[in-house]
Amino acid sequence: MIHDLDESIRNLFERDVLNGSGVDLEFDAPTKEWVGQLNKPTIDIFLYDIREDLTRREVMFQDIRDEDGKVIDRRQPPRMFRFAYLVTAWTKRPEDEHRLLSSILACLVRNERLPPEVLAGSLADIDRAIVTQVAMAIDDDRMYTNIWSALGGELKPAVNLVCIAPLDVSRVLPFGPPVTEEPRFTVARPDTDEAETLRPRGRSGKDADDAPADELPDETVRGGKENEPGRVYRVHAMPRKER
Repeated sequence: MIHDLDESIRNLFERDVLNGSGVDLEFDAPTKEWVGQLNKPTIDIFLYDIREDLTRREVMFQDIRDEDGKVIDRRQPPRMFRFAYLVTAWTKRPEDEHRLLSSILACLVRNERLPPEVLAGSLADIDRAIVTQVAMAIDDDRMYTNIWSALGGELKPAVNLVCIAPLDVSRVLPFGPPVTEEPRFTVARPDTDEAETLRPRGRSGKDADDAPADELPDETVRGGKENEPGRVYRVHAMPRKER
């Protein structure tokens, strides 16, 4: 998924920033060795941090429905991650670098979400927006200088770009077929010393003692209250087996 995000950012920059200017676009770490090999103006988009966005985590499985609206599957929602990029411009003149950074800022401010037409690979098939945050304050101010120290280079103007993108874990919860029949209950009474069999009440509310054992009436029970009716159960009477 990360390579699809890189390609999506490349598509956006090539369309709205480079615009056929001949400037290269790279995703390498801007180390001294890398800078020494540059021979033309270059924009570098270095991925330096990946963290899950816990504020956007969803814990409930999503219902997947068919054309009739029936639930046919349950899947775990994608996990949202924050991908932080260090965007720098490399030319022989600081003025040219500042012009490139200005174009980058204007492009990202106009696109608070990556446009659907630039999304690549698996990101083009999702139904979630790829949110971008530009030049936001870093949680730890020392982290920014530590990045340049780790790269072995001098501090340089850069645009901090954060993309919030989903990672689909494709976890499926087994789901059985829908229930289409009404519930059935078999109610039995423990054996007593009495020889006669307990018979349920009929629909009229009278005892059904005179009914044959194989023709005991069923009973319909409605739960809830009159103003708040509940489920309707149909209790089927079962004759007691002789001991």
